Amino acid sequence: MDELIDTAEKKVLVDIVKMVQKRGMKGTKGDWKEFLNSYDKKFGSSLSDPARRSNDVLASFLKTFDKENDLKFLANVMQCCSNRKLVDELAKRNPDKETPVQRLVCLTLQHPQYALEYAFPSYEEGWVVTKLCKKSKVRRSDDMVAIDCEMVECVDGTEALVKICVVDRNLEVKLDKLVKPNKGVANYRTEITGITDADLDGVTCSLADIQKSMKKLLSNGTILVGHSVNNDLKVLKVDHAWVIDTSLIFKYSDGPTFRRPSLNNLCKSVLGYEVRQKGAPHNCLDDACAAMKLVLAKIDLQVANISIIDEDVPETNMAKLLLHRIPVHMPSEELHKIMPGNFTIEVKPSKKPQGDKYSVYVVYKNSQEAQQAYEDVKGNQEKDSYGRPQKLVTFQLSTGIVGNLYVRKMAHDDSVQQVSSKKRALQVEENSVMSKKLITERTILKENLADSKQLCDHLKEIESLKEQLKQTSDQCSDHLEEIERLKQELGNRDFEISVLNKMVSKLQKDKKLKKK
Repeated sequence: MDELIDTAEKKVLVDIVKMVQKRGMKGTKGDWKEFLNSYDKKFGSSLSDPARRSNDVLASFLKTFDKENDLKFLANVMQCCSNRKLVDELAKRNPDKETPVQRLVCLTLQHPQYALEYAFPSYEEGWVVTKLCKKSKVRRSDDMVAIDCEMVECVDGTEALVKICVVDRNLEVKLDKLVKPNKGVANYRTEITGITDADLDGVTCSLADIQKSMKKLLSNGTILVGHSVNNDLKVLKVDHAWVIDTSLIFKYSDGPTFRRPSLNNLCKSVLGYEVRQKGAPHNCLDDACAAMKLVLAKIDLQVANISIIDEDVPETNMAKLLLHRIPVHMPSEELHKIMPGNFTIEVKPSKKPQGDKYSVYVVYKNSQEAQQAYEDVKGNQEKDSYGRPQKLVTFQLSTGIVGNLYVRKMAHDDSVQQVSSKKRALQVEENSVMSKKLITERTILKENLADSKQLCDHLKEIESLKEQLKQTSDQCSDHLEEIERLKQELGNRDFEISVLNKMVSKLQKDKKLKKK
């Protein structure tokens, strides 16, 4: 530990000392200010800003910790800082100059959502931080394992690991275990996990056992593959920075950057099969194998942007609107005061614990009424993480309580794309007509025109048509480029708004926790 502290950069030492202060940790010479009073007789704690202190002072303070839990915390922090520094360096590389496998790691690290989705509370108790090897060894490693986990909902509203499967690049099973949750289970979510209380009879494998196995599997720069693998790492309480996330490396050919395809849609589009039938529970092993197959297909086929098959939305679902992030203190009957039109309420079963929120469907007579209700409801127009249109609606209950909820359509709003497609089709048709006219003119000239003056006139007309065709083509090209630029700009702004909303939500939640 002392060697790690002595070789750490000042920024790292400053951040660690600030974290130690925030946690109220004390070494053999007390907390940070108490240490300064004894270590520096001249300035003492009057100069307590860690950023204004030298490396020697910062290092000396950190070396005063000798308790096992404190040393474990410091080791985790030091390892996280080391890993993040390595990741930042590798994320700046040019993916095209890497091996096919390393290129996919780069694409994951460079995705705009990576920093947000993979920011784990790794310093908290119970977390394990894997050690990345030296940069040169990490860059050479093409070893991969794919993972999928199933989670249950606990009585405290959190999630706990209940099953894990890991396969290597040859699809050989490296880990396939049921796990005994370390908390009381409120909902096994059997319709999703396929697991019941009876399945865990006699199971003794714990989260700590799985963490040891994962630490061994992920040694020597092994890359972890998975679909939204950040969710698996979160429930495992394992911070492993070297990943390939299949939800980030595949992009819609005409969709916004933040829109992430489902595993089932990717399998249909890339592999040609569904990983599960509609309504069937998840299969850990099948999902892990599917993620690895997608990565291997991306490497072998060199797939860039693909036309991903969207889930078919049944006509009955088009008559619904989803209302989500509804505060639990809001009775469902109050929704009739917010949503226009005649509808019935259908409670939406939750795949993940929502804490103090819940979701419902409002069901109209037909899709036209649902569309009209969406247009009439007042709120700020947004898009969810899959690009589906939704509105943030602010309401006030009869009790005076003010709150927010989201109203979302059941499918993507393709009206803009349809208009764009019609314009392109019209432009192509016009160009085609003009091209046919040119051909006809040339044929008539060759076969029927003998008079040189008439021939000259026709040739001039042809040149004029050519010039018109070229101008029309240039204009079409300019318009299409402008449309694509605006679409990209809109997508980026939507993503920024989505990130800000998540940050605001997190800050509000933290504020509530502090008040408690």
